[in-house]
Amino acid sequence: MGARPGLELDEPVIFERGAAGRNGMCIPDAGLKGEPAIPAHLLRTEPAALPEVAEYEVVRHFTRLSRMNYGVDTGFYPLGSCTMKHNPRICEDTAALEGFACIHPMTPSSMAQGALALMWELEQSLKEILGFSAVTLLPAAGAHGELTGLKVMRAALTARGNPRTKVLIPDTAHGTNPATSALTGYTVVKVKSNESGILDPAEVAAVMDGDTAGIMITNPNTLGLFERNIHQVAAIVHEKGGLVYGDGANLNAIMGKYRPACLGIDVMQLNLHKTFSTPHGGGGPGSGPVGVVESLVDFLPVPRVVRVEDGRFELREDFPLSIGRMRSFQGQFGVLVKALTYIRALGADGLARAAEMAVLNANYVRVKLQDKFNLPYPGVCMHEAVFSDRNQIKSEGKVSTMDMAKRLMDHGIHPMTVYFPLIVSGAMMIEPTETENMADLDEFIAVMERIADEAANNPEIVHSAPHLTSVRRPDEVSAARNPVLTWHAGNRQA
Repeated sequence: MGARPGLELDEPVIFERGAAGRNGMCIPDAGLKGEPAIPAHLLRTEPAALPEVAEYEVVRHFTRLSRMNYGVDTGFYPLGSCTMKHNPRICEDTAALEGFACIHPMTPSSMAQGALALMWELEQSLKEILGFSAVTLLPAAGAHGELTGLKVMRAALTARGNPRTKVLIPDTAHGTNPATSALTGYTVVKVKSNESGILDPAEVAAVMDGDTAGIMITNPNTLGLFERNIHQVAAIVHEKGGLVYGDGANLNAIMGKYRPACLGIDVMQLNLHKTFSTPHGGGGPGSGPVGVVESLVDFLPVPRVVRVEDGRFELREDFPLSIGRMRSFQGQFGVLVKALTYIRALGADGLARAAEMAVLNANYVRVKLQDKFNLPYPGVCMHEAVFSDRNQIKSEGKVSTMDMAKRLMDHGIHPMTVYFPLIVSGAMMIEPTETENMADLDEFIAVMERIADEAANNPEIVHSAPHLTSVRRPDEVSAARNPVLTWHAGNRQA
């Protein structure tokens, strides 16, 4: 797991390689005579601003970049709330089958029965896992699933006569929840968690009224804690005519152990790319199916996969109360193939066992590190443990969470999620997932203990980390506020 000193080449952008006139390809003469095939007004007046490089320069450039990359296939990846876990290669194999990988999205239903059957079976499996009456596979990611779920809620409330104006959001919710509520036209009302890090029914009752559409609740929440009062919270919301939205991004901790719909949740998105085996770093691919209770089924987006009497499958859009299309075609089909493969491979017992191991691993890390790092919400956690830098930042060396995250990189370990959730100052959110064995966890724990000792006895080595990477400490604030989106010769100097 640990990093070792060695040769790591500095790699400039591809535009800084090569020379004028150099190229890596030969384009044959098209043999056209007379007027060009492309109309004159569409032709460039100047050459495109592309790098002029030989083939070997391109190969070396991207090979070097790939060696600098880090992911779950490289080493331990304790990125909390994102379930960055090993993805079984059997899932990649099935998604690469020609009949799945090469199917055109506009293939008529009569010629896509295998693909539609797979989607229908996945919907049935997710209905069983979640306890809902119906599931749509259309949303392309978790946040897109949130938007779909909130639009379904709004449509249902509108059909009742009043879409209402507010949504309750706990301070332990995922960060996309407030944005999704605002995008759907709702005002966000923040609900404070109690000293144990979970929702207090009395706090919900105090702000829930007849103008509130409902509550968005993440369970387990972003502190890695199970919302033990969710039954009472759901009852309070339902009594006032509201709906309960469940953010299922942390389903990895509870799949196969309980059905969210049984706790009073009306609509819920889950993240196939987190829980059901799809690598998803760097922006995709993702999939955010949404499950709903019976009263919301008619409002789901279209098209929907329907099994007709003779056993065939059809894509239908004749649902008059539907919120309509949420994206083109039929969702992220490759992700759907991997998810069903994963579910079939593990089965009901295997899914429950995976959740148990995810919780066990997180609590193993929690117990082993709680003497070295502050644990703001003590006690049993679920899939992730949230520490803070309180012990280190208040010591003489004043070592921060960012310092320790950078120091982890010197040991070949990807940093955990830092400074989230926002209600924990200097948060360090660690999610080991179920796929890591005890030896890997022990090595990670030993590294964290070593960093804690360095923070106490040799803080400068932590302050100046990382030491073994080609890029040390970029100005992250400036990069976020003033990103360089185009290249020119002065970029490197600037």
